[in-house]
Amino acid sequence: MEPKKNPKADLGRRSVLFLQLGLILVLFITWQAIEWKTYDREDIDIGQVNMDALDDEEVPITEIQNTPPPPPPPPPAPEIIEVVEDEEEVEEDEIQSTETSLDEIVEVEEVVEAPVEEEIDDVPFAVIEDVPIFPGCEGLSNNDQRKQCMSEKISQFVNRNFDKDLGGELGLSGINRVIVQFKIDKNGKITEIRSRAPHPRLEQEAARVIGKLPSMQPGKQRGKAVGVMYSLPIVFQVQD
Repeated sequence: MEPKKNPKADLGRRSVLFLQLGLILVLFITWQAIEWKTYDREDIDIGQVNMDALDDEEVPITEIQNTPPPPPPPPPAPEIIEVVEDEEEVEEDEIQSTETSLDEIVEVEEVVEAPVEEEIDDVPFAVIEDVPIFPGCEGLSNNDQRKQCMSEKISQFVNRNFDKDLGGELGLSGINRVIVQFKIDKNGKITEIRSRAPHPRLEQEAARVIGKLPSMQPGKQRGKAVGVMYSLPIVFQVQD
């Protein structure tokens, strides 16, 4: 006859549960072993003072040295005053007072203002009082004669030196006109040459010729040398 087991007494059904509990118990014991700490009793400070250690402390003995004060400085030597007999007489300078009395009247000399030179602008050739004198016109005393002489001399100089063949080289035809304006300055020099022509080459040629004019005696206005503005038309015909 086989013995019968009580199903409640069968431990195999709960083997997994027991395994888990065993693992948990082992882990807990291992963690406690790791966290367990021990201390040396001598290293534990319980806040009590060791009175025996105070008795053994040696207090350094300091000596107070009585340093004597420094000696006082020696008294200054007495000054020797030499008495010199006053035999020479010294003349004292008299200081004159610079204060003026209200009763005195100071005469002020007449103040002369420095003359201011009058600046005269450039004057046109047509209205100049004393026309510039071109070389060769010095013997003429009349201002109108000097004007006429100067105009003729300048026209002859330009006709001799101006390149009239330049118009044909530039392809121009017929009558051509070049207007030239320049100034005869206070020293009789030719300055500020300006020209206007149908072609820039003609303007350059006119300026070149006028720049060769000789120096003159400067013109005068009210007895002073001034700049004189002069205008000259240059007319030439190109032969077809």
